[in-house]
Order: sequence, then C-alpha cells, then structure tokens
Amino acid sequence: MRKIKCNDEVIVIAGKDKGKRGTVSRLVGKDKVVIGGVNIVKRHTKPNPNAGQAGGIVEKEAAIDISNIAIFNPESNKADKVGIQVEDGKKTRIFKSTNKAID
Repeated sequence: MRKIKCNDEVIVIAGKDKGKRGTVSRLVGKDKVVIGGVNIVKRHTKPNPNAGQAGGIVEKEAAIDISNIAIFNPESNKADKVGIQVEDGKKTRIFKSTNKAID
C-alpha cells in the first residue's frame, strides 16, 4: 500500500519550493509525484505546424521526489508522517501524530 496517493494534500518539506502546499495530481514511477502548482519549470518547445502547436516557452509542473514531501494534516496544520494500520485484514492509512484515518 502506498503512503501517498493521488488527490492527497501534501506539503513540500525540502527543495526550492519548501513550504508550498498542493494536491498530488499523478504518480510517476515508484518514487516521484507531480503536485499541482509546485515545482514549475520552463520548457522551450519548437513549433509543430502539423499538430498546430506554436513554439515558445511553456511553464509546466515537473516531478518531485516523494522523500521531499509529507502529507498535510488539517487538524494540526502541519506536515505529518503516514502510518499503516491493519484491522481485520484491511489496511488503512493513518496520521502518526493523531492515529486518525486519512481516508
């Protein structure tokens, strides 16, 4: 079971965007995620007349390593660790500080 999933609200704890919050828009492989509005990079693209695409500088969200983010706990308004609790053979994600279910 993954500790971070799509549509989770996370906070960046390391890197140039430290302190920014956003939601996970997609997972990239095992150890990277794309977060909406975080880690914006500029990409220089060539025009493609066959596809009707204009050239120029495009800003887009780049992937960030999963070790540089933490899940956001709305009760404490801080970053929190994720734990996994097993009850009756079912796994649930919990906040480590409060032991309350995330989902």
